[in-house]
Amino acid sequence: MDPTHQGPEEYGRHSDGADGSDGRRRPSRESGSADFGQPTPQQVRIVQLTVGDLLLTVNPVDGSEVETCPPGSQPDAPVRRTPAERADHERAGAPPVPAGPPAPQLPLLERHQEHERLVGLLARGRSVRLTGQAGSGRTALLDAVAADCTNLAPDGVVRLNGHRRTTADLLYGLFDAVHRSPLHRPDPQELLALVRSIGAVVVIDDLEIGGAALDELLEATPECAFLLGTAPDLAAPGIDAHLEEVLLAGLGRSASLELLEKVVERPLTEDERNWAGDLWFESEGLPLRFVQAGSLLRQRDRLNTDPEAFDEYDYFEPRPGDAPPVPEAPTAETLDVPLPSLGEGAAPAVLLASRLSEAARETLRFTVALGGEVPHQAHLPALVGDTHADAALGELAGCGLLSPAGPRYRLAAGVLAQLEAGGYAESAATHARTAAQHYAWWVSHPSVTPQRAVAEADAIVAAMGRLIPDAEAGQASAAVLLARSAAPALAAGIAWGAWEKALRAGQEAARIAGEVAEEAYFHHELGILALCSGNLDRARTELETSISMRGALADKSGAVAGRRALALVADRSGGLETPVRSQVGDEVPAVRQDLLPGTPSAAFPGPPLFARQTVEEDPTLISSLPATAPRSPAPKTGGGRAVLGGARRNLAAAGAGALLIAVLGTVVTLGLTAGDPEEPGSRNVTTEQSSPEDATDDGSPADEPDDGPAPDDGAPGNEAPTTPGSSESATPSTSGSPSPGPSSSDGSSPGTGEPSGDPTSDDPTSGGPSPSGKPTTPTKPPTTPPTTPPTTPPTETPTTPPTETPTEDPTGDPDTTSSASGPAESATATATASAEAPAESEDPTEAAA
Repeated sequence: MDPTHQGPEEYGRHSDGADGSDGRRRPSRESGSADFGQPTPQQVRIVQLTVGDLLLTVNPVDGSEVETCPPGSQPDAPVRRTPAERADHERAGAPPVPAGPPAPQLPLLERHQEHERLVGLLARGRSVRLTGQAGSGRTALLDAVAADCTNLAPDGVVRLNGHRRTTADLLYGLFDAVHRSPLHRPDPQELLALVRSIGAVVVIDDLEIGGAALDELLEATPECAFLLGTAPDLAAPGIDAHLEEVLLAGLGRSASLELLEKVVERPLTEDERNWAGDLWFESEGLPLRFVQAGSLLRQRDRLNTDPEAFDEYDYFEPRPGDAPPVPEAPTAETLDVPLPSLGEGAAPAVLLASRLSEAARETLRFTVALGGEVPHQAHLPALVGDTHADAALGELAGCGLLSPAGPRYRLAAGVLAQLEAGGYAESAATHARTAAQHYAWWVSHPSVTPQRAVAEADAIVAAMGRLIPDAEAGQASAAVLLARSAAPALAAGIAWGAWEKALRAGQEAARIAGEVAEEAYFHHELGILALCSGNLDRARTELETSISMRGALADKSGAVAGRRALALVADRSGGLETPVRSQVGDEVPAVRQDLLPGTPSAAFPGPPLFARQTVEEDPTLISSLPATAPRSPAPKTGGGRAVLGGARRNLAAAGAGALLIAVLGTVVTLGLTAGDPEEPGSRNVTTEQSSPEDATDDGSPADEPDDGPAPDDGAPGNEAPTTPGSSESATPSTSGSPSPGPSSSDGSSPGTGEPSGDPTSDDPTSGGPSPSGKPTTPTKPPTTPPTTPPTTPPTETPTTPPTETPTEDPTGDPDTTSSASGPAESATATATASAEAPAESEDPTEAAA
């Protein structure tokens, strides 16, 4: 029977699921095991969180989904932790105890005055900023002060890590330390209301924010007293912060020698005391330098006792049977191992590392590749390839090469630069890629909880950051795989600061590697994160980018998830429609909403329908449609035409009315602008409608001389008389489309591509009087006749050209507009025939009618 399967197993028959199992065999833990034709089931970790009034579903496959919390699914109000629960929470966030022999407990020397001052200020509710150089003993002093301030505040003491943390990260960390609210992350407004009521002594070590960001943190928590450990170069807060500052200097000479003796655990010789005095002068009394110097003296003692103590078979590795025997203790003459030089004492990292085990040195190489972040000791055996590599953490911590940082360790101040100078960064790219592959496998395992992934967030983000700028093949793909695996776990663990860093690193790595599908996933997750954080503009941009990329990849499920989130963004933006990006070349026109009185479109009330048009001398008239008519997309047409959308019946009615008005306008215009029958130029009349080819033999009055001049009844089509020898140029039409007309009787061709202006104007090509030799006799003389020929042609008032209104083709094509062909030809011919009567009539009243 398979020990990993509970139930009968014979001839391929398994349990029927009575015990809660599905009867399938558990997948093998061996990566190289055969599937035997059965696909290995993969477990997908889907976690639901409540973010304010939103329900966030972390889906590692298609991307996270967010929706408004359904009724009845709102989370319970956060509950304050009890003192016992706060102690357990603080203990879980402490760094692990390194394996191996315990390190000696060092006393706090020459810090009694600073200790008493800090406790007194915190007892009065004042916030203090402890400023000191890296390695000056800030962490040890903060631990001592925090132990004495346990009962000062109702919510006790809260320890936070400020390394690479923003103001929002610290506020959420403070909320999580005091309140218990599983799978719930309050929105920014709710968070401010909750932390405002917290009364605790907040101790933050390695703080990296200052200035306005620090002011925001202090203002949001008025009931808390802060003890901040910062570097001297950090920006100070504003004057209104009321923050006290305590400077932390180095130790004195006597205190430094005493600390060195505590580390060595024996009295110092005269030579060692002189060497320590020079080191104190060079290091300005920093306690970290004397802890590392004490480690050098202890290694020297081991070398004096056993010259082979630091060979390839150290104390943590068993010596094989065929290894050469250990030599006996050397004589007194061979015990003189020289003291380290002053330079080695001031920068002892390389010398200390050279005397450690191979596992410890390989751990340092991984740490340098990760930018100083030390992996958890549980990961060291898999990374190093040694089952006893977890003891390397104890070696490094005992030598003073590590310092605690929240729940983990990192290299002490100045150690990273010393190791990089010593050659430990030569294979950094290879070690970073190995770490990324290991973390990608580990964080995707179903047994790894989101809280454990959050504890390794700094190392995970550091591995991705190291691989992205590397130009070596495969490095960016490894970063994409790690970000794709770690992002859902970090989101489920509510470590959204690390989640955002992982998403941005993964998006950049996917862009470099050319993995469009993964880049679309990261854009989608960044949009979800921005939506949950309240940044709607950023959310809209990221989601639109993701939807466009997934649409190009035909990823339907991912695009649907993005559209749902985008609809929620539009809803939370005030119910406005999501703006659609205009295509290349589209212009936003200035659309006129004027309506001519009497037009059929004025009879249909409703909101105007905007259509795109180009800028011309006379913009095309746009009519409105009823509100009930559905909108149809405007086709891409040239010129100033605007295609109306809506029902075909409304379009046909509007087009017929517009055509009727155009025909009536043509009739009236021809009747009012009839010229002198004796003047050939007066018969040169053209319209916007082009005449058919056989229109020259229909017996129209255009082929015959007029009987007399047109009467003047005050119509706008009549013009002032001109003197012999003057020439007037016709005003071109504003329709923008040339309409060729018939040739005049004198052989000139008015249809040369330019539309004709006023039908009663002289021939623009003549340049002199009419062929008859006599000027036109006006019916009504002008008020002040000109005495000399004008140098500039007088400006004439052109008649309003008929507006070209699009109509619908009877066959059903909405793009077809009215032109000179079809019914328009018969209408034009009828209008021309009707114009003969007023032209030949001698009665001005009948001609005007």
